[in-house]
Amino acid sequence: MNGDKAMARSLCVDIVSAANRLEGIDIVLCPPFPYLDMVNSYIDNSRMTLGAQDLDANVNGPFTGQISASMLNDVNCKYVIVGHSERRRNNAETNQLVSKKIHSALDHNLTPILCVGESLQQREMSQTQETVMNQLQDVIDHLGISAFNDIVIAYEPIWAIGTGVTATPDQAQEIHSLIRKQLTQLDQNVADVCRIVYGGSMKPENAKELIAKADIDGGLIGGASLNSRDFISICQAAHSA
Repeated sequence: MNGDKAMARSLCVDIVSAANRLEGIDIVLCPPFPYLDMVNSYIDNSRMTLGAQDLDANVNGPFTGQISASMLNDVNCKYVIVGHSERRRNNAETNQLVSKKIHSALDHNLTPILCVGESLQQREMSQTQETVMNQLQDVIDHLGISAFNDIVIAYEPIWAIGTGVTATPDQAQEIHSLIRKQLTQLDQNVADVCRIVYGGSMKPENAKELIAKADIDGGLIGGASLNSRDFISICQAAHSA
């Protein structure tokens, strides 16, 4: 929940210019709802794709203030973030609700970016693996393992977001590897194609080392995406990898 029209316009102009030179990677912009249509107009015919920050699990109806998957289709969204840690924490979104949102997104040909991750308290209590696996398992139980052919998983250690504490590339790789192994146990082909990106304060300073890890396929960028130079630098690190 940052910025205004002028900021969105400036970011788009800068990023489009750089993105068109970075073949071989996918770049998705997920602005706040009021700016989706405007951002779409700026990135149309570029190498970038539009995404949203959330959606409602319902198809339509009396849900004032909510946004449906079909509405996101209507403004040319191709991706949608689901289950972000801030939504889980601030809006009490459960694993079950997240699964329903994923279902609605897939039904409308949107690629969900499923966020999973543990809090500092859960990590200190050695509950990281249990927490992340439960978040994944509920989606698997609800939709089946084959759904992950069309889902991007974003691991975001909540304790490493805006806290000054940074997960090391080895710590990030450890959890990405666990996620990949959970998928592998159910379907090797799905595990091979599913993209798992890192969402724990990826910045220009650490992007190259993170993306170089075997099971880290990209990043879900937070604060660094508000600065075009930083965001482009991260995209370039992905391109180099």
